[in-house]
Amino acid sequence: MKKTLTLVAHRACAVSLAATFALAGALPSAHAGLLDNASLSWTYQHSANGGFLSEIVSFDATRNELWVSGVTGIDILHARTGAFIERIDVSAYGFVNSVTIHNGVAALAIENKTNRELPGVVQTWQTASRTLSASYTVGALPDMLTFTPDGRKLLVANEGTPNNSTTGATGAGVHYGSLTSPAGSFPRSYGSNPLDPAGSVSIIDLASGAVTTSTNLETALRTGSHLRTNTGMNFEPEYIAVNAAGTKAYVTLQEANGIGVLDIASGQFEKVVGLGAKDFSAPGNRIDPKNDSTQTNNQIELVSVNAKGLYMPDGIATYQRAGKTYLVMANEGDFREDDADRSPAANVDPSLTGTLLSNLRVSNTDSSPGNLYVAGARSFSIRDGDGNLVFDSGEILDREAIALGIYDDGRSRDKGVEPEGVELMDIGGRTFAFIGLERTTQAAVAVFDITDPYQVSFVRMLVADGSRSPEGLKGFRMGDDYYLALSNEVTNTTAVFYLATATAPVPEPEVYALMAAGLLVVGLAARRRARSC
Repeated sequence: MKKTLTLVAHRACAVSLAATFALAGALPSAHAGLLDNASLSWTYQHSANGGFLSEIVSFDATRNELWVSGVTGIDILHARTGAFIERIDVSAYGFVNSVTIHNGVAALAIENKTNRELPGVVQTWQTASRTLSASYTVGALPDMLTFTPDGRKLLVANEGTPNNSTTGATGAGVHYGSLTSPAGSFPRSYGSNPLDPAGSVSIIDLASGAVTTSTNLETALRTGSHLRTNTGMNFEPEYIAVNAAGTKAYVTLQEANGIGVLDIASGQFEKVVGLGAKDFSAPGNRIDPKNDSTQTNNQIELVSVNAKGLYMPDGIATYQRAGKTYLVMANEGDFREDDADRSPAANVDPSLTGTLLSNLRVSNTDSSPGNLYVAGARSFSIRDGDGNLVFDSGEILDREAIALGIYDDGRSRDKGVEPEGVELMDIGGRTFAFIGLERTTQAAVAVFDITDPYQVSFVRMLVADGSRSPEGLKGFRMGDDYYLALSNEVTNTTAVFYLATATAPVPEPEVYALMAAGLLVVGLAARRRARSC
């Protein structure tokens, strides 16, 4: 009997030890990257018939479908397989610039078909029946649009860009409004409305149908630094992100290097914030200022240079931490469409002729000899709700693209990889930022863990072979699986990445420390038990 009891005790001891070391072995798997198994799931090649061009993608959770806007219409794809379902032709109404979906309602931003300086429209469609339910008149050149979190309101960025057409500084001239400049010259000011229609944000109350359009963007309080008011144009809203409470919207004013903070209840801007400049001579901020044709030994080289970058964000998203709103921005950079506010650095400072910076594209309205400013920061940033810089990715985007062999060296002197789109997703208890890179040789998205906005880490790069130039990003979940869709303008494709399968939340680093301490105690106890067994 005693012998049997001893055997049982040894078995219990073995089980206890096995359990202890199984627990200890779980720690590395908890550290394993949540997105390690991310992979390209499918790619769809859109037909260009009728002038379709894949630009913005949105997800309909009620039907597991992707709606892709493409200038003349919407292509609807099955989100899991990429199978083509239907094309909705909206060319009779104008040119569709964006699409967003909330709870089975798709909203389309459509610019005026005959003259983009005239008011555009926002249409809402029922995704189940594919029927048009309402149309709202908004400002000139409606571009990006978004629902408030409760789905009751729609906000649309009316960019209000003046008309122009040119092939460059030696082109056939610039058309703006009813005037045409001589060939090779550019107007420094487009003039007042209607030559330069006012940029604005329209707020649509979907219950009442009322449309409120902001009127004080140009006169709102101005703060921050390096807010560009010398472009010859009005402020032009580019992209909108709404806070979690649905009370404020943050609007990128790309060419002006600013953001507008909009009070949604009043429909008026509280302030416009200049976003400052990034020093490319500072450690960790190196750039490649030369195109491939001027590289030494055809090598791509990141160097510290005496120049600064105006952030000029395109895409923006918001998230909450400790009750505070943080803004995530892709600092693409942008000049006027007619290129009238940019030139090679040597044109601004002749002493740079033949040097490393000779052909670097700079703002000729902001730059002076020894004080060069370029468009874009070649990075993404996190800022607080007042626009103060919390984090910047420095040179990481360019550096990682170079390491993967997808850096487009023909664009070096302009804006590097041109970070454009932003999408945020919560996966496994972590918050990830997905940053679309418009200028790489293959469509690429940089992924960062931004759970703590003050402790950001680079995760990996997602590369979609066969696609190029992601214009729109959309993260979504089907069942337990997370995905990311990219609409790629240059290749006219939509690609979808499988990201991960839902798991238990990953503990914060301090929890790992406690776990490790606990395992140490358990391990010591196990050893004592082992000696007694």
